Amino acid sequence: MLESLTLTNFKAFAHQELRLAPFTLLTGLNSSGKSSVLQSLALLRQSYESGDLAPVGSREPGLLLNDELVQLGTGRDVRHESYDEAGPHIALAVRGDGVKAQWTARYEQEADHLKLFQNGKGGENRSGLSRDPIALLPTLFGPGFQYLKADRVSPQVSYPRSHHAVTTRGFLGAHGEHTVNYLRINQDEPVVGKRLRISDAHPVGLLGQTQAWMQKLCPGVNLKAEDIADTDTVRLSYSFGSGALGSNSYRPTNVGFGLTYVLPIVVACLSARPGTLILLENPEAHLHPQGQTWMAYLASAAAASGAQIIMETHSDHVLNGLRLRVKQGTLHSDDTAVHYFRRKELTSEVVNPVIGPDGRLSEWPEGFFDEWENSLDQLLD
Repeated sequence: MLESLTLTNFKAFAHQELRLAPFTLLTGLNSSGKSSVLQSLALLRQSYESGDLAPVGSREPGLLLNDELVQLGTGRDVRHESYDEAGPHIALAVRGDGVKAQWTARYEQEADHLKLFQNGKGGENRSGLSRDPIALLPTLFGPGFQYLKADRVSPQVSYPRSHHAVTTRGFLGAHGEHTVNYLRINQDEPVVGKRLRISDAHPVGLLGQTQAWMQKLCPGVNLKAEDIADTDTVRLSYSFGSGALGSNSYRPTNVGFGLTYVLPIVVACLSARPGTLILLENPEAHLHPQGQTWMAYLASAAAASGAQIIMETHSDHVLNGLRLRVKQGTLHSDDTAVHYFRRKELTSEVVNPVIGPDGRLSEWPEGFFDEWENSLDQLLD
């Protein structure tokens, strides 16, 4: 499991260390650095998968800023505003899985491949590049990694069918575009974590449990994922009810936007294995409040089953769902971390409210999910 992340001169942060837990919740004002935390981990994963983090032969190791997971631009787009050539370089450090690894990159204004210092030249680099990164940090670089962005795939008539993405990599796509094909291929695979099996009335396979969780968001909904013959695409359809009272099948384009938008989140959590890392941006998007609370229940169950969840959210319903699961004993309070981000001059600062065993928070900083209280005060004035 990853235990901490330290960012130096990276985007919104001059220097910031964050504690990571089995379930880490990132919240705060817009443009305060929440997404930068997820992007830093995705950047390391992306650079590893492209062969840039630990290259073979004469290639120089570096951070690849633009590829499948993140598109961050050039050096000047990721450099913190107060960066000084004489000061610390851009650095990402991760502690966990029994090691501490740090990658220190040379700033180049127009480059989208930032070269890494090695052997202490120009800045310490303790990444152990001579070793297999998977052996160093299996949580970050091993199989099962998922990163689902806020701009997930929308309802469509068909979705891509990629054998490599689903079967070889087990990847849902950064936008969830491979989710339907993943569900089609793995629909009978049993969901591993018992806490993730929401109902014994449903089959223990991925499709059955996906339907069970989706029915918490939309009662009575059923799913079907199938290939389209002689094409490189697959089809998703929804129906409602069962038996004589069952409806016809509907295309995703004729069903509420929120169902298709949340489907990748549900599949990612249900298919997670112990020791895998899931990065989630705004999973509550397009969900009604009850659905947002159940989204927190689902992510809590995945964390309790051994996966590591790092989630960015703007929803107090998600926060309260996590607090309830702590109080109910699904997660230990020590297995949670809450970070509230806010801008302070040229950098971002982070406040860390702690969830106690009773689900209560140690503090409520100004601006931390207090809008309802502020509005209520005005209504009662």
